[in-house]
Amino acid sequence: MRDALTGLCIGIILLLNSGFVVMRRQDSSSALGSIFRTRCAARCLSLHSTRIALSPRHFQSNGSLGWCQSHKQCAKCLEPCKDSWELKDGPCRDLCEHAFPKRHGECVTSCEFLRSVMVVKQGDCPAPERASGFAAACVEGCEEDGECSAQKKCCPNGCGHTCQSPKNLYRGAPLKPRKELVFEELESGVLEVRWSSKFNVSAEPVLNVLQRRWNYGIHPSEDGATEWQVVARTSEERVWLTDIRPGRWYQFRVAAVNVHGTRGYTTPSRHFRSFKDPAPPPAPSELHVSDMTFGADRSVSVRLSWSMSADLDIPVNHYKLSWSCSDHTMPTKLKRRQTTNGDSTYAELDDLRENRSYTVELQAVSYWGQVPLKSSKAIFQFTTSQRQSDLEPTDSPVFIKPQSDLLDVGTPFYQDGQLQVRVYWKKKDPTVNRYRVQWSPEFCNHNGSRTQEKLITQENFASLPGLQFSCKYKVIIQPVGSKGRTQAESTTFYTPSCATIQSKSPKPIPCSTASAVIPPKVLVKAENLTAAFSVYMGNVTGLFSWVVAMPQPPQQVTGYQVTWAEVITESRRNNLPNSLISQSQILPPERNILVVSGLQLASLYRLEVQVITAGGQGPATSRTFQTPAHSKPVLHYKPRIKKHHLRSVIERH
Repeated sequence: MRDALTGLCIGIILLLNSGFVVMRRQDSSSALGSIFRTRCAARCLSLHSTRIALSPRHFQSNGSLGWCQSHKQCAKCLEPCKDSWELKDGPCRDLCEHAFPKRHGECVTSCEFLRSVMVVKQGDCPAPERASGFAAACVEGCEEDGECSAQKKCCPNGCGHTCQSPKNLYRGAPLKPRKELVFEELESGVLEVRWSSKFNVSAEPVLNVLQRRWNYGIHPSEDGATEWQVVARTSEERVWLTDIRPGRWYQFRVAAVNVHGTRGYTTPSRHFRSFKDPAPPPAPSELHVSDMTFGADRSVSVRLSWSMSADLDIPVNHYKLSWSCSDHTMPTKLKRRQTTNGDSTYAELDDLRENRSYTVELQAVSYWGQVPLKSSKAIFQFTTSQRQSDLEPTDSPVFIKPQSDLLDVGTPFYQDGQLQVRVYWKKKDPTVNRYRVQWSPEFCNHNGSRTQEKLITQENFASLPGLQFSCKYKVIIQPVGSKGRTQAESTTFYTPSCATIQSKSPKPIPCSTASAVIPPKVLVKAENLTAAFSVYMGNVTGLFSWVVAMPQPPQQVTGYQVTWAEVITESRRNNLPNSLISQSQILPPERNILVVSGLQLASLYRLEVQVITAGGQGPATSRTFQTPAHSKPVLHYKPRIKKHHLRSVIERH
């Protein structure tokens, strides 16, 4: 009863603390990855706690963390805990020898500790005999904690491994800071953020991780805010921030961390905004001619490009562009004007005349409420001459050649109500006949979607639909089903602004939003993947089945793409039979059962199912199953399939 109440309390704490999720293995630059590195730093302070206690209290700023950084041995321990430390493949000893040629023992143990906390989540696995329900299934449902959702760990259950809720989740971890965060803005513009951990009792040194997010605008908005970002890691209970910008609404939260872990972040603080008014944007920089086109009637079209600082108090609303011919034969007061969207970095000037000199003025305009904030004007002169020496040798800032020799990206085009681009690649491995193509925006000049899209094709090219305007995209090409470990290829490309496409299109294009029309996402997916195995004369036949989770409104299912593959363990890696170990096929919509014969005894197989609809493929669902080690049939997850039905299905296939 006591264990049940403890589990219930832990569950309630996790629900209330939605801001903290025990992490999967992630990139060290992410905000959540900072928790791992903070645990690493807290371990270093624990090892040197005796020396810290004997040191003067005024030794450095940032308390014990500052002392550790200045101490020779403690600094070696602290080095792998820094965000700049790249945890590459290979032994920690090799990484530390490069940083410290002599006496690198502290660095090695710290590096190995960091690797362990990136893989093993907080808490302990419950006793195998306490597993029940799906957690007690005799399957290899996971291999490491990172494959389990939320706070669950990959734990043994006596006959396999499944994702289970841990016990002692917060044992040894410090309490959260108790009091609301306090803000004080100094006249110099520095913001002091304070909190209190007065009642925190921890036998180990505690470090605090401070995160913030912010949004532009007159009013605070959590929906329009940035992602949480780490701004400080300190052993103190206050931080001074010098990069607070007027015109932004900030929120903060803090987590207390020691070597054992953390109980998560505090609830987001009240919104804070500087009492200072935002500054106007700076003048656009690097104004130049990036392209010039000459017509048969001596007319000239010019593309002007420029740059704008990304660190602004408030974003640019629009650009005011004016130009005039500066020849003595024409009056300079005849100026032409144009307004360009604030997310643009170039503009097209049409109907210019050949062999003339022009003067251009460009001004950025932001709005603070109803008040316009204008930059100073950037002035540029150019000549519409066909001599190449009159043009600056600059590349277009819009389209960038791919970095990969095997990948090529075409010019984005607008068709069927959406922005698209074609990607081409060379086939390196003749045994590969399917490719997985993934693409997502790395950043945009507007607050667009950051979702990743993917498709699978048998061709060596693919059309990427539903792109957003004014974004930088990354595309990754990954061979599917190759027997070797063929490396994925990636590159980046830029999409033009809507105004650029509109100027070249004979039909009107909706530019009211920053993104193109994105087709509806396919949400249909397979669920409850189950397996039953039959053994005869040492040969294993598996029957896999699933059900379809249909969203609202329903989408028409046209088939299933099913891929199964053997999970090779170390014991079999050097003794593989000469047989196919992976296969993919497409099944009709009425057949949600797959029969596979010729499986190996006591082996692991991973099944992946994607539902195919008229609108594309849904998300993939996968699960790992283990075949029996003897001739007695084993049912995994107890699928409701009668024996005579199983026999008839196997006979048909």
